[in-house]
Amino acid sequence: MKLNLEKALLTESVFDYQEEVARLHEMLHNKTGKGNDFVGWVDWPNTYDKEEFERIKKAAADIREKADILVVCGIGGSYLGARAAIEMINGLYSDDKLEIIFLGNTFSSTYISQVLNYVKGKRFVVNVISKSGTTTETSIAFRLLKQMVEEQYGKENAHNYIYATTDKAKGTLKNLANVEGYETFVIPDDIGGRFSVTTAVGLLPIACAGIDIDELMRGAKDAFDAFSTPDLKENIAYQYAVARRILEKQGKSAEMFVSYELQMAMVAEWWKQLFGESEGKDGKGLLPYSGTFSTDLHSLGQFVQEGTKMVFETVINVDKPTLDITFPEDKDNLDNMNYLAGKSVHWVNQMAAQGTLEAHVDTGSVPNILVSIPDMSAYSFGYMTYFFFKAIAMTSYMIDINPFNQPGVEVYKKNMFKLLGKN
Repeated sequence: MKLNLEKALLTESVFDYQEEVARLHEMLHNKTGKGNDFVGWVDWPNTYDKEEFERIKKAAADIREKADILVVCGIGGSYLGARAAIEMINGLYSDDKLEIIFLGNTFSSTYISQVLNYVKGKRFVVNVISKSGTTTETSIAFRLLKQMVEEQYGKENAHNYIYATTDKAKGTLKNLANVEGYETFVIPDDIGGRFSVTTAVGLLPIACAGIDIDELMRGAKDAFDAFSTPDLKENIAYQYAVARRILEKQGKSAEMFVSYELQMAMVAEWWKQLFGESEGKDGKGLLPYSGTFSTDLHSLGQFVQEGTKMVFETVINVDKPTLDITFPEDKDNLDNMNYLAGKSVHWVNQMAAQGTLEAHVDTGSVPNILVSIPDMSAYSFGYMTYFFFKAIAMTSYMIDINPFNQPGVEVYKKNMFKLLGKN
């Protein structure tokens, strides 16, 4: 993984922040900063439960054997990381034998009904994910799914088709799982949802998708090793964190996550939760939003190029695509496209990225932070997620924010419960 700040148009050097970064790094690693009871993710690539990890792989193998569909029931961090990984690594039209569908992330009655109708009568298994078991979107979907499982497989066999990822010892879902006999996996007490993709929260669905989670964790471990130093010259996650704050000082209020690969659209959604929910507090923080280029160059691209100068871009480039195509020659050339004959379509994508970079930076004066990953493998996903974990922790501490809570999210829930008549 590489970081390039040459096009970021910074008016300060990131290295001028070395003393501050070293101080905040010690707070993070010594667990003395804000939200220190939720920093279990920092050492997780080394400390994760190896016994549970093997149990995850066994459960995934069992699910792949007995089901054609896995329904993952969860919201926010309980599904975004897994979906981001599966789509990035396997692509959007994978030929894998197990189909994975996500539910419990919306109140849309149409979507819920269509999913239920689609899986009814098919060989399906459910993985419900909730630390408390009281998240309303997930609870509604799970009750409906639970009843379908019991009707289809029988009450006495239902426990073989439902897997619960929840608190280790307490909570509504844990109690329900104990009563019904579901196999359970643990959401660690000291890891919040948006930092949980490399726990059982993400690993079980990812393994079910046929992805090598050993490789994913190897990527996370290598990133842990690379980003455990406070030295800004060595730690590109911290360089990125500092660059964001410098650009905010330069008047930028929004950061646009850009990828040129459609299969990374859910990575952007995962990133938006990680960054928005972590630093958007106390009237502070950058607005995280995203675009998939070149598709969105025909819409958002106009605003970025010539609109209000409130935004900078963080562009994720992939060196090697999952698949590539060579553009063919046509002897008639009625479409006048033979100038691309023999060229790789990925090469065309790269030229689009280069042309866009020059347009946005050189003509539009829009700062661009460039991040590159070698490929869209499980290893690269694990490495990349830890990069963003370390970056958001550091960049949030730089503005004296607790990156690990989300008090604003609770406001809508309180109002909703009142309207719903919940006691």
